[in-house]
Amino acid sequence: MTATLLRTAADLHARARTGRRAVVMTMGALHEGHATLIRTARKIAGPDGEVVVTVFVNPLQFGAGEDLDRYPRTLDADVELAGRSGADAVFAPSVDEVYPGGEPQVRVSAGPMGERLEGAARPGHFDGMLTVVAKLLHLTRPDVALYGQKDVQQLALIRRMVRDLNFGIEIVGVPTVREEDGLALSSRNRYLSPAERRTALALSQALFAGRDRHAAQEALRARAREVPASRARAEALSAIGESRAAADAHAVATTAGGPAAIRAAARLVLDEAARLDPPLQLDYLALVDPSDFTEIGDDFTGEAVLAVAARVGATRLIDNTPLTFGTFGDAS
Repeated sequence: MTATLLRTAADLHARARTGRRAVVMTMGALHEGHATLIRTARKIAGPDGEVVVTVFVNPLQFGAGEDLDRYPRTLDADVELAGRSGADAVFAPSVDEVYPGGEPQVRVSAGPMGERLEGAARPGHFDGMLTVVAKLLHLTRPDVALYGQKDVQQLALIRRMVRDLNFGIEIVGVPTVREEDGLALSSRNRYLSPAERRTALALSQALFAGRDRHAAQEALRARAREVPASRARAEALSAIGESRAAADAHAVATTAGGPAAIRAAARLVLDEAARLDPPLQLDYLALVDPSDFTEIGDDFTGEAVLAVAARVGATRLIDNTPLTFGTFGDAS
């Protein structure tokens, strides 16, 4: 299908609406990750609904020395990809359309969560991001908006803003799309030289190492829960040689695991990449609670995020993977 290019909110509002409107917000330079978002939006909107893709490079979320001027702008190709992926319209407003009269004096504050990790590395970034998301939600008036989980802190803040400020819009997160070698798709990947790209693979490799360590720990915890609670059961199991295995699993799960081991497994990969040519320059590696992006403790249970950010050459990349920590209590 062919997507209609719209430049003003008035043109967008003039379109007839029958079903649900699903919006995918981008800064352009669309790739397969965006296409996945658009295809998901198409399924959610249904045949009677409408999918709108926004393309807007937001100056408020670029700090001093960041790549606003060199950020890729490929609108013709973006409109073509959006249409192929199921979009009905591409809304590509000018800066004056989004910020009439110049930069807004009233902005959305990201609060404490916006000062951690990406917020600490890029001061003011999330205030600018939330401000433009709020404006684009008002301008596009969707029923549902979709965002990629690669930008996991951004997604969490948008969800929090929509809930705290009563936007009445459904927010959907879509899993990260990766290339065959594991590198998370990003518009900034095109900046990488072949050598830099090889180094950049350490981000996903570190996350996979942490994820594998976590999976091993959870398996050990599950095995430890099978340790018999009574002496009679222990003696019975020892006859077939299982008590030692259960005891070993319990010891490893309780003393050699935890968040510290997951961080250490990921950090080992990143430390090795720091010695490559070109080297990886780590900004942060964190294992956090996605509700507030604070580091989790040893007794944490529930959903967590292992997140990493680093520079390779002049390009800054981010990535993350979700982890689930189960309840590890007394064996029964």
